[in-house]
Amino acid sequence: MRKLVYLFIYIAALVMAAGCGGGKKPSYDKTIFVSIAPIKPLVEAIVGDEFTVEVLVPAGASPETFELTAKQFVALNESVMVCGTGLLDFERSLLERIYDQSKVINLSVGIDVIAGSCSHTHHGHKCTHGIDPHIWCSPKSLSVMAKNIYNALVAAMPERDFQAGYTALNERINRLDADVTQLCSEASLPYFIIYHPALTYIARDYNLEQVAIEAEGKEPSAKRIAQIIERARRDGIKRVFYQSEFPQSSVAVVAEDIGANAVEINPLDENVFDSILAMVTLITE
Repeated sequence: MRKLVYLFIYIAALVMAAGCGGGKKPSYDKTIFVSIAPIKPLVEAIVGDEFTVEVLVPAGASPETFELTAKQFVALNESVMVCGTGLLDFERSLLERIYDQSKVINLSVGIDVIAGSCSHTHHGHKCTHGIDPHIWCSPKSLSVMAKNIYNALVAAMPERDFQAGYTALNERINRLDADVTQLCSEASLPYFIIYHPALTYIARDYNLEQVAIEAEGKEPSAKRIAQIIERARRDGIKRVFYQSEFPQSSVAVVAEDIGANAVEINPLDENVFDSILAMVTLITE
């Protein structure tokens, strides 16, 4: 029944899209959509210039309020493939509306996901299923995600050769993994402090401890803040990290009490390779 409903919506969207603009109808048979920006370079590295890779939710837009237009709905349904983490609620609400669910690729398959309370909105993404969704922040997870993309492309288009792009991408991820491993092994302290726990997978995969100010998706208690400040002062913590989507004021007071700097990071940066290396460098200095 659900497929019939989505088919009806798709046909209606086709009619609306056709009526909204004149001229030749655009073709999306060379387009691959990704849910968030960090996935884009993974797909681009494998497919090369043969396909256009577009981010589903544009930079600065909130998935919580993002609504597909008729043309966008048609584009999604006519695209080659749609890749997402499979862990973000907005992906589920949007991507389940694609009539052919076989081209919706869940990139978290094969990753040992981490339980976590994300029952609030962060990065503009809402997660209510008790799983930390930030898999793209760790090179080890990126390796699995790249393999999932490659396997999906080969299954969908066995006549095409994606091996060279995938091999080059895998080599780049392996180099990043080696750099991150070295940095973390030489870290001056085995833990770091961050407002929202966005780097859980890096901490898990490279033997670091992430100390999050925010607790269980809620503002921290005065007691918790006092404990974090006391520990940080004792250990000489110099930086308290926060994501660009949060105001600096969220961490400025805590950082000042510690005697540290509030440092902005952007885990959703499209240049995921440089972003990860930059964040780990700041964490381990």
